[in-house]
Amino acid sequence: MGKDSIKQQEGPPSDNERIKKESDYLRGSIAEELKDRITGGMSEDSTQLLKFHGSYQQDDRDLRNERRRQKLEAAYQFMVRVRVPGGVATPEQWLTMDKVAQKYGNGTLKLTTRQAFQMHGILKWNLKENLKAINDAMMDTIAACGDVNRNVMCNPNPYQSEVHSEVHEWAQKLSEHLLPRSSAYHEIWLDEEKVVDSRETDTDEDVEPIYGPYYLPRKFKIGIAVPPSNDIDVFSQDLGLIAVIEDGQLQGFNVAVGGGMGMTHGDTNTYPQVARVIGFCPKDKIIELAEQVVMIQRDYGNRSNRKNARFKYTIDARGVEWIKNELGERLGWHLDETRSYHFDHNGDRYGWVKGNGKWHLTLFIQNGRVKDFEDYPLMTGLREIAKVHTGDFRLSPNQNLIIANVTSEKKDQIDELIKKYGLTEGRHYSALRRNSMSCVAFPTCGLAMAEAERYLPSLLDKIEVILDEAGLHEEEIVIRMSGCPNGCSRPGLAELAFIGKAPGKYNMYLGGGFTGDRLNKLYRENIGEEEILENLRPILFQYAKERQDGEHFGDYVIRAGYVNEVRTGLDFHTTNMVES
Repeated sequence: MGKDSIKQQEGPPSDNERIKKESDYLRGSIAEELKDRITGGMSEDSTQLLKFHGSYQQDDRDLRNERRRQKLEAAYQFMVRVRVPGGVATPEQWLTMDKVAQKYGNGTLKLTTRQAFQMHGILKWNLKENLKAINDAMMDTIAACGDVNRNVMCNPNPYQSEVHSEVHEWAQKLSEHLLPRSSAYHEIWLDEEKVVDSRETDTDEDVEPIYGPYYLPRKFKIGIAVPPSNDIDVFSQDLGLIAVIEDGQLQGFNVAVGGGMGMTHGDTNTYPQVARVIGFCPKDKIIELAEQVVMIQRDYGNRSNRKNARFKYTIDARGVEWIKNELGERLGWHLDETRSYHFDHNGDRYGWVKGNGKWHLTLFIQNGRVKDFEDYPLMTGLREIAKVHTGDFRLSPNQNLIIANVTSEKKDQIDELIKKYGLTEGRHYSALRRNSMSCVAFPTCGLAMAEAERYLPSLLDKIEVILDEAGLHEEEIVIRMSGCPNGCSRPGLAELAFIGKAPGKYNMYLGGGFTGDRLNKLYRENIGEEEILENLRPILFQYAKERQDGEHFGDYVIRAGYVNEVRTGLDFHTTNMVES
C-alpha cells in the first residue's frame, strides 16, 4: 500500500491515516504512555492505535457528568477483546478469562456477536498484566479491533455436520494468515525485544505484506456459515463464506462480499448492506482468495471519509461485476458458478443434543453477559462446570454458549451442576428472549446514544405480555437492539429492531429475514417505550390473526404492507409504502 493509493481518494486522507503511518507499525507511544501514572487515559493517537492491539479506551458514562462538575478527569477504563477464531475455547481458557475478569476487570464477561470474549473496567496500569495473563492461556487480543481483519467467525455447532471441525480449521487458518505481521504487540505487552526500526528501512512489504503501513481503510469481517444454519449472519460480513457440502464432504465455499451493518443517523450515504454471492471457490484456494479480497479493499477503500470506508461502499461505488473482474485478475483465475444452498434460520438451538459421539448443551446467555445475577448465579455455575469439563466451550454468534464435546461419563455431572445453579430455568428461556440480542451501550460504550443491554430485558418483559395476550408466547421472532447505528448487534437483519437515537428514544425497524438474508426497514422514528408498545400491539395481534402457515413475523409485516421489502442497502432509505 503506497502513497499513490491514498491519492486516488476524493479529498485528503483522514487523520486516522496519519496516525497509522506515523505509528511505526502500530507502536506509536503506547509503551511510554502506559507508564504515565499522572493520567488514567491515553492520548488520542494512542487510543486509536490501541484498537489494533484489541483494546478500546472508554469511560464510565454513569459518572461522566459528576466528574466534570468536580473538575476531575473522566473515569477512564479499558475494554479488552480477546480473539477466539471460530469461538472455540478450552475449559482452562474459560477459567483464565473468569480469573482475569475478576482480578482486573469489572467481574463480568461479555460474549460478543463475533464469538469473542470481552471484558470491561480495566484500568490503564493493569492492561499489560491483563494481556500477559491472556497470552499465558494461549489466547491473544491481536486484531480483535482496528483497521484489520477481525475475529473470523464460523458455525460453532459440532453436532450439526461431520465437516464442522474442518470448517473450524479453515476459520483458524484464515485468522492466522490475515493477522498483522508487526511485532509491536509482542514488544509492548509481552516484553519481547524490539526489532529494527522499520522507519529506517525500505522493507514495508516485508513488515506488513498484506496490509502495508496504512493497514485497511476500516475494519474487515469474515465469517463461515454451514447451511442450513446461518447463525453467523453470513450476509453481514465483508467476506462471507457459505460451506458447500456434497456427499458428506466439504467441497468449498460460495463467496459473498460487501455486507455490513453500520450506518450514521441522518446520513443517507450510509446504510446497512447484505453481502452479494459472487461465485464458488474450492476450499484449497480460500486463503488465497481471502488475501486478495482484503488487498482489494486495502487499495480501493475510501481513506478520506471513514463513514464510507467499509468494503460495502467500495463495491457499491463500482459494482458487483467490478469486484468479480478485479478479483479474477489478481488471482489469475475466476470463481466457479455459485453452488446451491439453503438456510433455515440464523438463531441457536438450545438444550442437549448428541452429535459425533459426544453431547453438546447450548445455554441461553441473555445479551452475552456472564455474571452472577441476584437469582441466577451464572458465572459461578459456568466456573464450576469448567473445572470438571473435558471438552470445550463454544461462543455462539448470538452471544450464547455451547458446552461442547461432553462425554457420556461427564454428562450427568455437568447436568447436576446445571440444575444446581438453575442455568436452564425460568424467564431466561422464553421464545422472544431466545432470539434476542443487544450490544453493550451504556455505561461503557462511548458511541452509545441510548441504552441497550441494560434496557432490552425490561422491554422484553412488556412485549411478552402482548405476545401472551395475542397467543404468540412460543413464537420465535428475531429481535435486536443497538444503542447506536454502528450495528454491533447486527440489528439491520432483525425481524424487529430498535436502534438508539437519544436517551430513551429509538428508531423502530421491521421486516428483516428470519434466516438473515434480508434487511429491515424504518417503521417509526425517535419513539420511547410507550410508543413502541402502542405500535407493536396491533401489529402483533394482526400477525396472530392473519399469518399463514409457517409465516415468520418479518415476512408477514411485508406482506401486510407495514414496510417495503429491502434486499439491498441501496433501498434502505427509500420511502416506505406506509406513513412512518
